[in-house]
Amino acid sequence: MKSRDIAIVGILLAVGAIVRYMSLLIPGPIVSNLVIAFYSLAIILVVPTFREALGIGVVAGVICALISHSVFPPANLISEPLGAIVCLGVYLVLRDRFVLAPAVTTLLATMASGFSFILVALIAVAPTVLGKFGTVSAFLAVTVPIVLITATVNAVVAQALEVPASRALSRSTGQAALSPGARRVDDS
Repeated sequence: MKSRDIAIVGILLAVGAIVRYMSLLIPGPIVSNLVIAFYSLAIILVVPTFREALGIGVVAGVICALISHSVFPPANLISEPLGAIVCLGVYLVLRDRFVLAPAVTTLLATMASGFSFILVALIAVAPTVLGKFGTVSAFLAVTVPIVLITATVNAVVAQALEVPASRALSRSTGQAALSPGARRVDDS
């Protein structure tokens, strides 16, 4: 990955961390995770290799685990790398075929991350979950809507930011901004 790409990923992860930190003001066992929107946007803009996407997910997982008040913060160390891998895979399939590829990519990445988080948390701290919620069904009734709402919000955020971010990046390299799937034409 080029140093420019590393800077882009770092900046977007930092923005996601700040937003995540601010979400700590919202009480609850699991809160929305906009870090996913920002690492998804980073993956969409940079289109890293599989290993690089995994690395982005690991860094995001550490950030989320450190600034979390969820039922089991270490679950982020599994859910975020999984979300990053899903993000890369879905985007590689959709990027040249679908105008809303960033939104769909981020939606699916957030769902993969969120549902894997719920599963890992449920397995790791089942007695705590059952103590707070009474039943697994009650836990799922609280957490599944949070994942679905977060996935929708993240999809909107990523789609809304992708075009201006792409334009800003293309200006910094002196290239014309391109819409998804467009081909470059030399003016020479």
